[in-house]
Amino acid sequence: MLETGIMVFLGVALILWKLPRRMALKLLNHDLAIDVTVTIVTLIVHFGTFSGVMAATVAGLLTSLATSGAKRLFGHIQGGRYYLGLFHVRVDSPR
Repeated sequence: MLETGIMVFLGVALILWKLPRRMALKLLNHDLAIDVTVTIVTLIVHFGTFSGVMAATVAGLLTSLATSGAKRLFGHIQGGRYYLGLFHVRVDSPR
């Protein structure tokens, strides 16, 4: 169950990593929505067994930690304005 939760989390992390920087920073503005969505979807998929529910819980917790950490480290974009995190991310203007 722990391994399944970690694998779900890694899948979400890789999707966020592959997104264009501007889109990823816009999504980090909605970190709570990402956390709730991942948790609910994995709970629905793995519903019915104790290990499935625990895997979904682990995935939701890891996603919550990662999105909160990423928002603090890299910042977020809200309403077209970039709010800095600990590290500055170069965001090119759209063409």
